[in-house]
Amino acid sequence: MNDELNSWRRSPLDSRQLRAFATLARTASFTAAGRELFLSQSAISHSMRALEEDVGCRLFDRVGKKVTLTLAGEQLLQSAEKILGEMTQAREALGRLGKWGRGRLRIGASTTACTYVLPTVLREFKESFAHYAITIVPADTAQMLSLVNDGRVDLALTLEPKAEEKLVFDPVFEDELVFLMSPRHPWAEAGAVNRREVPLQNHVLYDRTSYTFRLLDEYFRQDRLVLNTFIELGSMEAIKELVKLNLGISILAPWIAREELQAGSLVALPLGKRKLRRQWGIVRWRSRTLNLAEETFVALCREVTTSLIRDTACWVNRVEPEVLAS
Repeated sequence: MNDELNSWRRSPLDSRQLRAFATLARTASFTAAGRELFLSQSAISHSMRALEEDVGCRLFDRVGKKVTLTLAGEQLLQSAEKILGEMTQAREALGRLGKWGRGRLRIGASTTACTYVLPTVLREFKESFAHYAITIVPADTAQMLSLVNDGRVDLALTLEPKAEEKLVFDPVFEDELVFLMSPRHPWAEAGAVNRREVPLQNHVLYDRTSYTFRLLDEYFRQDRLVLNTFIELGSMEAIKELVKLNLGISILAPWIAREELQAGSLVALPLGKRKLRRQWGIVRWRSRTLNLAEETFVALCREVTTSLIRDTACWVNRVEPEVLAS
């Protein structure tokens, strides 16, 4: 029984009683406090008796029609004013969120998308939704599915995953993986890839645990080719720098190296007659309807990536690679 009583006494104070208490402390009159709160004098008196019973001590000394705070009342008033102030701020903050153009957008994206896609998308997004709070969570495809499933991000820009019952994948753009090399590389000078030499190259590739690495491995194994020698890196910028120094070749999407291709510091050649394409899109909850801000974000992703793919397509040598007998 005592445990139940102690648990009850540890329960939060009633906010309406706290408001009445702070008003009565300020006005020092049951009548004035009731008038301000649109309550009767008896309602204020009853509320204060209930509060004093709840906290287990007397909060006011009553002298005629006036009241003064006890020591306990003065201590409670300090806390009550702070609590009521924070509650007012919370209400005002929620009210601001309800106004047009305010809200939050939590996005999951690969480090590649964070670097080469999202900066332009978010710059355009902020022009229409300047007061939106935006959170970006870098993650790989598997991690992003967990983030969406757990409700920690609203949308994930990622490569197409395996179908999941609770999630839906909205396609945004498709890219093609190609060989990237220094202009001093023999393939670049010849304008063609010698397929027999593919396993002999020093390949500078992204993390072997990534989805793209698995795609590459499956692609070349179908042609009975194995990428025997490679440097594994977790940074696209580092990969491009090594390739520019002619320390190896890489296999990336051209849009990741747009500036280098345009400057001529890298050369792109197709993988072969059989293309290796990837589908990118937005993963979200199947039962969740996109709001206007989220629809705008998705549309901007399509617009920006379409421009990226178009701008880099002309830098890929479309001469089909030379196929030599093994």
